[in-house]
Amino acid sequence: MLPNDSDRPARLPSWIKVNARFSPNYQRVKDILAKNKLHSVCQEASCPNIRECFGEGTATFLIMGPYCTRRCSFCNVETGRPLATDYDEPDRLAAVVSELKLKQIVITSVTRDDLPDGGASIFARTIELLRRQDDEVRIEILVPDMKGDAESIRMTLNQKPDVFAHNVETVGRLYPKVRPAAKLERSLNVLKIADQFLPRPVVKSGFMVGLGENRDEIRELLEQLFLTGTQIVTIGQYLRPSKDHLPVERYYPPEEFLELEELGKEIGFEHVEAGPMVRSSYRAFLQSAGILKGRQ
Repeated sequence: MLPNDSDRPARLPSWIKVNARFSPNYQRVKDILAKNKLHSVCQEASCPNIRECFGEGTATFLIMGPYCTRRCSFCNVETGRPLATDYDEPDRLAAVVSELKLKQIVITSVTRDDLPDGGASIFARTIELLRRQDDEVRIEILVPDMKGDAESIRMTLNQKPDVFAHNVETVGRLYPKVRPAAKLERSLNVLKIADQFLPRPVVKSGFMVGLGENRDEIRELLEQLFLTGTQIVTIGQYLRPSKDHLPVERYYPPEEFLELEELGKEIGFEHVEAGPMVRSSYRAFLQSAGILKGRQ
């Protein structure tokens, strides 16, 4: 049984800590993105780690505009009618990567159900330009489900990203409430397609806790992910972006995240990143470093 409003936590627990300081580099990265009309999921999704990442000169690029065609009840990315496809965006992104002297890049996007290929061609073009500019750059892509279209998913994989990520976000029972326009089975199949692709990228997924799931459902989801060939899984605490979003049903203490990390390792994942402030793209290449090094 789920808690009622009076049972829900009223304030953030002591272990939810965000760095409140802005370094000089924070404003520099923000200004460069604005100047080039680029978006970051750090800003659009109100990521709690934005000060740290921008301060270190890194950002997760959000391509295909700031408007998502779906209305997930946990997400702070704005929903609306997307703007016309910006075919110059990959060129601007490559220029910014050069200006910031980045050697590791994470690229994600809003969901674009209005596009026939779900935006796969924009992902592919972006990777192509980045590789042309620097053939040693490491690229992680975090893609939407592209309506489960295998051809679209393979279009992104053809450009050989180092890491292919697609997040399942929550357990199957909660999809109608949390991700009403998505299906867990579809997302699991996206990961299977990546696992079976040659050359095989590192395959990664992630989900949140605190939305009303129970421990048995978490175990089941981890087992489902492992069977897709997923190698890396991230588990973080859901934090409510606003009163218009789903409430937090429960805050997991750090020791429970350690238990979930051990559970994931027991199931067989090559890397499990679990913690209250963990997000899929946060320190992404530390998560995949061991696996990528083993492939050299």
